[in-house]
Amino acid sequence: MIAVLQRVSEASVRVDGAVIGQIGAGLLVLLCAEKGDTDAVAEKMLAKMLKLRIFGDGAGKMNLSVQDVAGGLLVVSQFTLAADVSSGTRPGFSGAAAPDDARHLYDHFVAQAQKAHPVVQTGRFAADMKVALINDGPITIPMRMTV
Repeated sequence: MIAVLQRVSEASVRVDGAVIGQIGAGLLVLLCAEKGDTDAVAEKMLAKMLKLRIFGDGAGKMNLSVQDVAGGLLVVSQFTLAADVSSGTRPGFSGAAAPDDARHLYDHFVAQAQKAHPVVQTGRFAADMKVALINDGPITIPMRMTV
């Protein structure tokens, strides 16, 4: 599973012009399921993500997690994170999970996040989404999790 975390002051996602997910300060999570990923991989990634110390403390050091600061999570599916650009000029996506598997893993990740964290918003799986954010820092963290 691949994720890109962006520490944000605010973020939102629109589908067909309507805001369907929105947070204030917290993490925008771009999430991609890869072939072979399991529910356990999604749970492991979520656990790590919720504990990552990437928010500033009183001294301005990155010592606090999204849980510590009561920040929001905006989880957006993004299969293009699995892009293979090693040859040619057209990305290949053969490493991404099949759509049904990816939907299951995205839904599982979101369900587990909602159990573990008070503020979780989402995009819409496989929709044409418009994502807006104000990156705070900027802090952008790529993550890859395997079994």
